[in-house]
Amino acid sequence: MLPCKPSNHSSSSPFNKFPKSFSTIFPSATSAFTTYASISASLMLLRSIFNDLIPYPLRKLIFSAISSLFCFFSGKQTIIIDQSDGIEPNHVFNATELYLSTKINPNTKRLKVSKRIKDKGLSCKLDKGQRITDSFNGLELKWRHVCYEVEKKGNVTEKRYFMLRFKKNNGDLVMNSYLPFVLKSAEMIENEMRVLKIHTLGNVHYGSKFKWESIKLEHPSTFETLALDPELKTMIVDDLNRFIRRKEFYKKVGRSWKRGYLLYGPPGTGKSSLVAAMANYLKFDIYDLQLENIKSDSDLRRLLLDIGNRSILVIEDIDCTVNLPDRGHRRHGQDKQLTLSGLLNFVDGLWSSCGDERIIVLTTNHKHRLDPALLRPGRMDLHIHLSYCGMHAFKVLAANYLGIEGEHRLFGEIEVLLGATKVTPAQVAEELMKDEDVDVAVEGFLSFLKQRKMEEDELEKDEASKKAEVKESRELKIEDKYLKKDEPLKKAEVKESRELKIEHKCPEKDEVSKKAEVKESEELKIEHKYLEKEEASKKTKF
Repeated sequence: MLPCKPSNHSSSSPFNKFPKSFSTIFPSATSAFTTYASISASLMLLRSIFNDLIPYPLRKLIFSAISSLFCFFSGKQTIIIDQSDGIEPNHVFNATELYLSTKINPNTKRLKVSKRIKDKGLSCKLDKGQRITDSFNGLELKWRHVCYEVEKKGNVTEKRYFMLRFKKNNGDLVMNSYLPFVLKSAEMIENEMRVLKIHTLGNVHYGSKFKWESIKLEHPSTFETLALDPELKTMIVDDLNRFIRRKEFYKKVGRSWKRGYLLYGPPGTGKSSLVAAMANYLKFDIYDLQLENIKSDSDLRRLLLDIGNRSILVIEDIDCTVNLPDRGHRRHGQDKQLTLSGLLNFVDGLWSSCGDERIIVLTTNHKHRLDPALLRPGRMDLHIHLSYCGMHAFKVLAANYLGIEGEHRLFGEIEVLLGATKVTPAQVAEELMKDEDVDVAVEGFLSFLKQRKMEEDELEKDEASKKAEVKESRELKIEDKYLKKDEPLKKAEVKESRELKIEHKCPEKDEVSKKAEVKESEELKIEHKYLEKEEASKKTKF
């Protein structure tokens, strides 16, 4: 048996092809980390110097030039679709976002997924920075959703846009066929998926500005369930239908395609329910505007320009929402405040033409408090008074809440009491909800009306007695004042009467004295004649 010799790997092993120590080729981990840290620090320093020395507009221009240079050599063309066009939303951006949400595939790395409580399925959108590829007539089109932040006057806002890239020689096909196809497809998708929404103001995450935030409108109010008189209900529906079909008419007469409604009346008469019924009937979104959150006319204008077409702008309780200075009382140094002039300018001014098929609704409990400039035709075209509950409105509520169709044995007595009391539809609905049994609920409401009638009678008596007391006290005050004023007048009258009596007596004395003088003169004449006769007789004797 041959002895086994130890194998010598130094000559025949393949490991001889590598050096004995790898340190001569690959650096240690410490050296690699040190090198990486040095390079990273240098890059961060260069980036900091670049950002500090070169202003943002110039940096943006440089990056744009570099991107254009790459696009030029790559043979690709790029289209940018911004979120807004100046101060107005870009319709192409919204259509693109809706269209691309139907093109999402499993290869998309990051998505924004949402679902409301009553939605049937999930809603998916592209997150920022994500890409998606679409095809049209054999053409490959690459989309990218880009988001970036912009700092302006200390406020940081987020800007978004879609970037579309394709081959240069297909530019005409994209502009004339593909983009119109995207717009048409988005319109069809919106009509199929249309859900009414109510929009309200929310804080922007970056900065102190406001933007519209929405939630699904699920208010069940319709014109069939509204507790309104049939004549008033028919008049409102006819006016809405007339407005919707008159697009060309408004254009022909040179007016903006909008309509203003003023809803006024006591609280609880159904003003908000009427707005919801109008939205459900027309399939319009609602924009609920709270003026107390708006600080200036420019903020108001920016928000109103973001309102979409086929919408209802609602300003509730406008008489007590905010104190709007009018055009003649704008104080010095407050040119940036919210004014009545700014509101009127959008309702009926030049800015009112920025949008079509819009309805503006103002509600108030006190119509007399509103500025007349806000109420004239062209601003509030139709004034709708919502008053207390009548018999027809009660029957609608009874059918809605109790399922009563037709008449009930207590309706006659209820009709008499409704005509003599002031009860709002909200109060009627609350009373009808107190019991599920029809007879018990109706009897309870009848008792409520009787109690209400007694309370109103007592109030009327108290008011009448108070008015009588006030009237009596006023009459007593007037009489006291008159008596105080009469004392010097009476003294003057007594004095004057005395003087008149004295003057009356004086002429009587003068007449007596005159008669005595006349008599005395006559006696003197007689005596003088007698003496003359005696002297003449004496002369004849001698």
